[in-house]
Amino acid sequence: MRTGLLTEGGYPYASGDAGLWCDRLVRGLGQHEFDLYALSRSRHQEEQGLLPLPPQVTRVRTAPLWTAEGDGGAVGYGRRARRRFTEHYGELAGAVCAVADGSASGTVADRFANALYGLAELAREEGGLGAALRSDLGVRTLERACRAPGAPRTAREARVADLLTVTGHLERALRPLSLDWYGEDALGAADLCHATSGGPAALPGLLARHFCGVPLLVTEYGVHLRAHYLGQGPGAAPAVRALLAAFHGRLATEIYRRAEILTPGNAHARRWQERCGADRARIRTVYPGMAADGFTEAGESPDRADPDTLVWVGRVEPAKDLVSLLHAFAEVRRREPGARLRIVGSPGGPESTAYLGHCRALAAQLFPDEAEGAHAVGCNPVSFDEIGSPDAPTLPEAYASGAVVVLSSVVEGFPTGLIEAMFCGRATVSTDAGAVVEVIGGTGLVVPPRNPRALADACVALLRDPERRARLGAAARARALELFTVEQNVAAFHGIYLEIVSHCPVRRDLLDASGAPLPFAAPAESHVPAHWPATPTWALPTTEPAR
Repeated sequence: MRTGLLTEGGYPYASGDAGLWCDRLVRGLGQHEFDLYALSRSRHQEEQGLLPLPPQVTRVRTAPLWTAEGDGGAVGYGRRARRRFTEHYGELAGAVCAVADGSASGTVADRFANALYGLAELAREEGGLGAALRSDLGVRTLERACRAPGAPRTAREARVADLLTVTGHLERALRPLSLDWYGEDALGAADLCHATSGGPAALPGLLARHFCGVPLLVTEYGVHLRAHYLGQGPGAAPAVRALLAAFHGRLATEIYRRAEILTPGNAHARRWQERCGADRARIRTVYPGMAADGFTEAGESPDRADPDTLVWVGRVEPAKDLVSLLHAFAEVRRREPGARLRIVGSPGGPESTAYLGHCRALAAQLFPDEAEGAHAVGCNPVSFDEIGSPDAPTLPEAYASGAVVVLSSVVEGFPTGLIEAMFCGRATVSTDAGAVVEVIGGTGLVVPPRNPRALADACVALLRDPERRARLGAAARARALELFTVEQNVAAFHGIYLEIVSHCPVRRDLLDASGAPLPFAAPAESHVPAHWPATPTWALPTTEPAR
């Protein structure tokens, strides 16, 4: 089977997001062929180069989303092409500005889809779509849609600067419409398109489906629409935020409508997809696969843990709420004077560095250095380390050093650190954020976020009960090995690939390099050398001879 793997800002770039799971997927499905179609996000990413690729990757094609195309000048179209562009882009902008609720939502979605494919056909036949979108004609077309009767107030109040900002974003997001990836020598030759995220990464899959009938599979471990909402800073103008949110919402709806199967990474992402119109019958939850081999030694030797130590491991940032953890540990120390807390992590940027400094200062204030006597050196019960330091040389050893692993986040997506602790067979105390409850599944304690007293109560309960810690740790390790390994992830996608091509055979007479038909390029029944009646003879009505 030949799969067109579609990525944005990720695999196969060396500095890409989600590159690890894509690489494991491609290497784990060695019986398939993969063509990689990657959209890059920056010049730096392209300069970093590509990862080493396995032999089953037969083709790599890339295209940038970061370059600036056109300067807003004149359109190079003739009269007929200009009229087609104005019609299709006006419909798309009108669908973005329309208020879609109730019975009108389907109409708006159809308007958006028809306009999107109309622009794709125009780009395929005439080219120059990027320059047209950035031109004065494109800006005026967007402005007319924003000023049309029935448009939201925020759209009607858009200024020229807002329209230019939105235009630039739309041109970059719609750039895949202008790519030459949709012929029989590219995505048209694939048996399946697998988009590794929503948004622009799935656009080539939509067009391959539209032009060549190739089925589309969409995987979202982080919902693209949600990431867009969270990424809109408070400094953006209200009109810009509203128009871009509407565009990405319409695009997500079209992607979810056309995909043969959607594979969210957790129930939280699944709910987002259902709210955007995805059919529940076409959704399969596939958890991210993580390598468990490195945690085997720690998981099989739980007695190595210090019975009085709590461990926190992760990236230090405000969303992890280490302040609440430190206040909770103050309560733990009051009830268990011998308890210790290890915070193992590093900051991710200037803001995180300042937050780490604040946490160190708070720890020094809450827990003055203690000494056993007048002549002993004092030490703090809270320590801050980084992976690779002498006290935490590896990630498994950091988890193995404590009896209880704590997660204190107020915002969390898919908690990979929690799964790593489960691989290590450690009992966990977590806050109810993101997919935590779904991951834990009853093998750990979960408390409300921003509640230091509840966090302290759960930690004390486990510190005082070693038998319960052992039971929860063993159950957590068994659950992680069953649901969250690379092998589980690869096997799930292998089955989904076969399910899709069995229901959606691609009817094309394609040949490989040796001249043999490609697998799945035609339905199996087309190779039967006979003409079969539509109704089998045994199903035909019979008449008894007259007596």
